[in-house]
Amino acid sequence: MVNVDTVYQRVLALANKEQRGYITPQEFNLFANQAQIDIFEQYFYDLNQFRRIPGNDTGHADMVTILEEKISFFEAEEIVTRFDVNPDPDIEEFVYNLNNQIPNLYRITNIRIYRQGKWRLVERVSKKDFRQMNLGPLTQATNLRPVYTIDGLNNLVTLFFDPPETITVDHIRRPNPVIWGFTNVNQTALFNQGQSNNFELHASEETDLVIKILALSGFTLKDEGLYSLAVQEDNKNIQQEKQ
Repeated sequence: MVNVDTVYQRVLALANKEQRGYITPQEFNLFANQAQIDIFEQYFYDLNQFRRIPGNDTGHADMVTILEEKISFFEAEEIVTRFDVNPDPDIEEFVYNLNNQIPNLYRITNIRIYRQGKWRLVERVSKKDFRQMNLGPLTQATNLRPVYTIDGLNNLVTLFFDPPETITVDHIRRPNPVIWGFTNVNQTALFNQGQSNNFELHASEETDLVIKILALSGFTLKDEGLYSLAVQEDNKNIQQEKQ
């Protein structure tokens, strides 16, 4: 976890080093949340890339291990209640609305049900594959091998064959919003820990957060030099990580 006030003070110090201007708390909060989600989403692209190349036996130097550790902080599970039943009695189809019950859902890892004394994974299939599976008695979903499809736009999960009232959804959640809270004293914004939320990213991301926020601030301050400097530092960090 990265302290939000530490990042804000570093950003202010660097932005004001040459009297470039002042970044308000409201602007910082917008930039901070954008920077956090950019770094968070980059984890998955980097993980996909590093899995294609050989790793090493030293855990603290293996990029796949490092990225999986960073992502693991956002792993969660949620019990979701069935909310709709298909009116067609010939199709065993039941729907679970993930948007309503897991509002911070980023990516589904597994869907599990507890049946006959143990947890069973529900297999995800495309709607096209489900239609093909349903053509033959040997390929259809069964009580012990249920399947599901998902409507990515609305995050609606459709479970086929004898679904329970609830399912357990293993997932990756989004980071919580970053807030640099403050109290206005004599027209000066003073940090208020009780009204603040820290970054949820790994502590090693502090420098990257500062750089990305500075780059975004360059647009607001109309300072091309600040933006260019931040982008150069960001590119240098990326090259070092991927060597």
